[in-house]
Amino acid sequence: MADENNQQPQVVEGGEAPATQQDGNQARGARGGRGRGGGGDRGGRGGRDGNRGRRDDRNRNEDGGEELIEKLVHINRVSKTVKGGKRFGFAALVVVGDGKGRVGFGHGKAREVPEAISKATAAAKKKMMRVPLKEGRTLHHDGNGHFGAGRVTVRSAPQGTGIIAGGPMRAVFESLGVADVVTKSVGTSNPYNMIRATFEALGTQTSPKSVAQRRGKKIADLLGRAHGADATTAEADAAAVVE
Repeated sequence: MADENNQQPQVVEGGEAPATQQDGNQARGARGGRGRGGGGDRGGRGGRDGNRGRRDDRNRNEDGGEELIEKLVHINRVSKTVKGGKRFGFAALVVVGDGKGRVGFGHGKAREVPEAISKATAAAKKKMMRVPLKEGRTLHHDGNGHFGAGRVTVRSAPQGTGIIAGGPMRAVFESLGVADVVTKSVGTSNPYNMIRATFEALGTQTSPKSVAQRRGKKIADLLGRAHGADATTAEADAAAVVE
């Protein structure tokens, strides 16, 4: 007992006593440690939350940077047979476009209609394709497409014709930004087959600019030979080609 009471902290050179264990704990508490409650200057886990917030802002800015046209084409009630009976849900078919030559379609299934539509919209945004337009209002040339039993024909039209299309095909061209087009669909009334056949026809569209680059020629040479126009008219038509 006497030895314990007589023990005193040793004094090192310079007259300062060494820090005790309690002092060390206080110092670690001030630095903020690795625990959940350790705030400190570094803020614990707050750094990752901050990064997550910035990533969400970036996604919102990308989605809000362009205005997309969303068209709900078809909603179908579906069921899945399981051990206990049947589970009913909904399937949605959505077409999304920017009205400036980009369009896509998507399909989604869920237990509720709003969730199915949101899934289909997200799928459509991931599969958008670029279609060259003539003067920003119609197609450059005619095209055919088929999927399953469905066959569609799309034709360019003069200004003022409007969209001559019905059902799912009209939604595609309105989202695409086409103002004048004539279409015909035969073989099926299934909206899924009609949409896929329409996108196959749109995928075959080419522009004079891309053909000229592929063949190593000038746009005026292609237009003059195709329409039998003189050089001046061909040059004017070539200057008007944007894509």
